[in-house]
Amino acid sequence: MSTPDSDPRESLALAERIAEIASDKKAIDVRLLDLRDAVGYTDYFVICSGNTERQTKAIHDAIHVELKHADDRLLPRRTEGAREARWILLDYLDVVAHIFTPEAREYYRLEQLWGEAPARSVG
Repeated sequence: MSTPDSDPRESLALAERIAEIASDKKAIDVRLLDLRDAVGYTDYFVICSGNTERQTKAIHDAIHVELKHADDRLLPRRTEGAREARWILLDYLDVVAHIFTPEAREYYRLEQLWGEAPARSVG
């Protein structure tokens, strides 16, 4: 989804930063999926889990607050699922973060859905 004049390294750096924040909040099984060759609406998915709904909310809050207060003051274009906190989505255009409870992650199985995309574990 990088615009023609944007640097693809910036979207990777954002994905890695989101993964780092999630890891700092004790997210489990943090994965980074490279979707640049698969879809046109984003470059990366960051997928992670919290052990409970409370932890998924804490991971969401940490990502939101840290990026909001960073030098470039990033806000997600859209956030979904924060109230229920079983699957929270933060859409930063070039990077979409998915924060799951273990049960929701097993049910939706995004890694299998995007199995062709290059992936790596983070943290």
